Amino acid sequence: MHRKTILLAVFFSGMTSLSLEMAASRLVGNYFGASNLVWASIIGLILIYLTVGNWLGGFWADRFPSFRVFFQILLWGGFTICLIPLVGRPVLIFSANAFDQLQMGVLMGSFIAVLILFLIPVILLGTASPFAIRLAIHDARRAGSVSGMLYAVSTLGAFIGTFLPVLVLIPTIGTFRTFAAIAGMMVLVALLGLWRTAGARLAAAYLWMPVVIALLFGLGVRGFDKASPGLVEEGESAYNYWQVIEQNGYYFLRMNEGQGMHSVYHPTELNYYGPWEQVLAAPYFNPAPYDPNQVKSLAIVGLAAGTTARQAASVYPNIQIDGIEIDPEIVEVGRRYFDMNQPNLNVIVQDGRWGLAHSSRHYDIISVDAYRPPYIPWHLTTQEFFEIARDHLAENGVLVINVGRTINDRRLINAIGGTIAAVFPTVYVMDVPGTFNSIIYATLRPTSAANLEANLAYLKSRPATHPLLLYAVQTAHDHLRPTPAPEQVFTDDLAPIEWITNSMILDFFLSGDAEKLQ
Repeated sequence: MHRKTILLAVFFSGMTSLSLEMAASRLVGNYFGASNLVWASIIGLILIYLTVGNWLGGFWADRFPSFRVFFQILLWGGFTICLIPLVGRPVLIFSANAFDQLQMGVLMGSFIAVLILFLIPVILLGTASPFAIRLAIHDARRAGSVSGMLYAVSTLGAFIGTFLPVLVLIPTIGTFRTFAAIAGMMVLVALLGLWRTAGARLAAAYLWMPVVIALLFGLGVRGFDKASPGLVEEGESAYNYWQVIEQNGYYFLRMNEGQGMHSVYHPTELNYYGPWEQVLAAPYFNPAPYDPNQVKSLAIVGLAAGTTARQAASVYPNIQIDGIEIDPEIVEVGRRYFDMNQPNLNVIVQDGRWGLAHSSRHYDIISVDAYRPPYIPWHLTTQEFFEIARDHLAENGVLVINVGRTINDRRLINAIGGTIAAVFPTVYVMDVPGTFNSIIYATLRPTSAANLEANLAYLKSRPATHPLLLYAVQTAHDHLRPTPAPEQVFTDDLAPIEWITNSMILDFFLSGDAEKLQ
């Protein structure tokens, strides 16, 4: 009796639970980042909530073994999902301001508060499987097959729920409306089940729930919550939450938690005094005189909105550029707002490692600008990846990597530099003045720092040298740091990058260095 109704409810409860987890990662990640530490917190707490729900579901099922109670629980579980962004909205705004101002105590409190919002809906959804088993078993001899079938259906729903928000809902309607959509699906299924098992009259008493959800979807929950000054446009893709900010004629691309600028554009200015310019200096570690006309090709892993590509196209007019960017929506943002329309730029929408490994070209410069603590793709930090980069460099090619650090912590630079030194004969490090960025250069052939000084003198004597190129080489020369001694070498088998980045961030906040920046 009501077998199909139970299966439908279990399927959707499993789908809703995993959809909620994926949506939670985006909701929290927009403000607190998407590091392993954040992911572990989300997954760990949701598993705890589901554990409590499983126990509570068995407890309630033994005392109130009725379809009416079962579907009422699912109704409230589904409905409370739509309240998460509504209740959490002021907390998220508060936490976003705390992040921008580097207030660690407020930030941690907000993070905990947001995760607590998931407690009620996840616990209620967690009651579904044990409650359904209690209702479905009429013959103890079939207990194993019945429970196995129900758990299988729930797992199938969870599988679909893993992809539904990421591939369909969030890119289409945004994070906040995704919560309303998930809630609406669960509530409609629970209402259907209540109507079929307990009658239309009882089900009608809960018709206000889908009405409220529809209102929140259409009116009560707008797309985003980061009220940044100068906001031009914001959006969400399968990979990022992004904002385009305009200030004094400059356009900035911010992504996810909003700290730092991933790309910059001004219609008449090329020098932004950041890490982008330093890519231009890479070839000048080769023996002097190295003429700018020798630079013919550049690959950028982590193209973003194309700041480096635009600078390189201006300094090296004969250069051909392959820009590899995993997020197609960011590419479109770059074309709309950052003039990323250079005829010599070939955009490759692909994961950086895969795109570089499958390129048929060899490059004078390979720039890797995909690191930003705590989001450092581990597969772009290993010896195997740097071997791929080495194999795609031209005869005098140079690898250049933008790496983050804190005021007194250079562990990440040392780890990446040591790994690169296992592949390349010569490695250099320079600190970008006024930033938390360092640039690592690695030459395909053995070179010396004296080459950079000699090339700087050559470029100064050359009337046609572009001022931006001269600035980049001069800055690299003036801010060279000692090359780190090789220590641990990251490999595809062992690359504990998260240990370093998480520790760096926590030490930075706890040391009081964050307050020094205010």
